[in-house]
Amino acid sequence: MFAGNAAEAGTLQDMLTGLATPDGALVIMDAGIATAANITWLKEQKYRYPVVSRERGRQFDPDQAIDTLTASNETVRLQRVLSADGSEVRLYCHSEGRETKEAAISARFVTSFEAGLEKLSAGLRKPRAQKKLADIQQRIGRLKEKSRGIGQHYEITVTPDETGKKAASMTWEKTPVEGSMLTHPGVYCLRSNETTWDAQTLWHTYTMLTDLEAVFRGLKSELGLRPVYHHTEDRTEGHLFITVLAYQLVQAIRRKLEAAGETMSWNRLRENLSVQRRITATFQQRDGHTMHVRKATVAEPVLRRIYQALGIEASAGQVRRLMV
Repeated sequence: MFAGNAAEAGTLQDMLTGLATPDGALVIMDAGIATAANITWLKEQKYRYPVVSRERGRQFDPDQAIDTLTASNETVRLQRVLSADGSEVRLYCHSEGRETKEAAISARFVTSFEAGLEKLSAGLRKPRAQKKLADIQQRIGRLKEKSRGIGQHYEITVTPDETGKKAASMTWEKTPVEGSMLTHPGVYCLRSNETTWDAQTLWHTYTMLTDLEAVFRGLKSELGLRPVYHHTEDRTEGHLFITVLAYQLVQAIRRKLEAAGETMSWNRLRENLSVQRRITATFQQRDGHTMHVRKATVAEPVLRRIYQALGIEASAGQVRRLMV
């Protein structure tokens, strides 16, 4: 257990040491922990790693890429690039679904940023609007702060009047910065010191983290990992231990399904399992009595395959009748 104010990036060394992680173990981390200092420490300790690169620049060459499929049959394009010294490999990935999402985000902030510039420019033509040069520059700076990086793609020119103290006009030109989300939507980069792995092996290994994060989201919600209301450490440990047991059960279920060829994500699995319900039908008899019949709904084909892989009967429970 760490203190409540512990920074996530500073917990890696203590976790691996406390878990007695063996030499040469594979450490999969998200971008929040994959700082330069942590990666250097992993190299010094001879650990292997695939991580999301924290580098800001994006690049992707479609001609050098190969295709792979996700668990949900979505295509991801992969470009493998070996570093100059041969110590690391970078995997540039392009997802059409991610491109659509990031392009929509960029378009929204572009519209908002340009609307702000238009408002400032229109104000310079009004008699009582703010025209002080310093204030206009300050308002432009605030617009850039709120633009989520969109402001870097604009060259803004403010022309002062003859006194040099007030702004007479304002113009701007959109010049997208190469290697940004605006020019390369849907692109992200993985880096690893497993230089012998091919592109697909590296990508599928890293996506294990995505699967585990989906499981943890389930633990935090459906299985009650959070919130923790206990005030003593031993009770908190007990609470966490129960959720870890639940986690092990989830992983056992997913491994058994994978052995049977069912590679769906944990979220998709929960969605399929939630379809079948136990329902109660109520009938009014002629003699005045009421009959309650409780039974399970019929399992759909996808659910039947899951039950078959897990060795579970598709018709859960028995039909129960109650006369009142």
